[in-house]
Amino acid sequence: MPITKEQKSELIKKYGKKANDSGSPEVQIALLTAHINSMTPHFESHKKDHHGRLGLLKLVGKRRRLLDYLMRKDIARYRKIIAELEIRK
Repeated sequence: MPITKEQKSELIKKYGKKANDSGSPEVQIALLTAHINSMTPHFESHKKDHHGRLGLLKLVGKRRRLLDYLMRKDIARYRKIIAELEIRK
């Protein structure tokens, strides 16, 4: 289930520089993480949904590329976002 409009605007306010900043890497990573987390329970009950799993893997790859970009540009912002979103274990 995708994230709602209210959840999306809340994430943009929390991680963005302005209220309508949806382009910064932190906001995009937070939105992708929320979307990935909302899709994960679906795959626990629908183990054979391989088409959906492909979409999930594409989202994870996109998030990984954004994290790599952020790590190259500003390591402090990278460390802050992975700590807040608890991406690394």
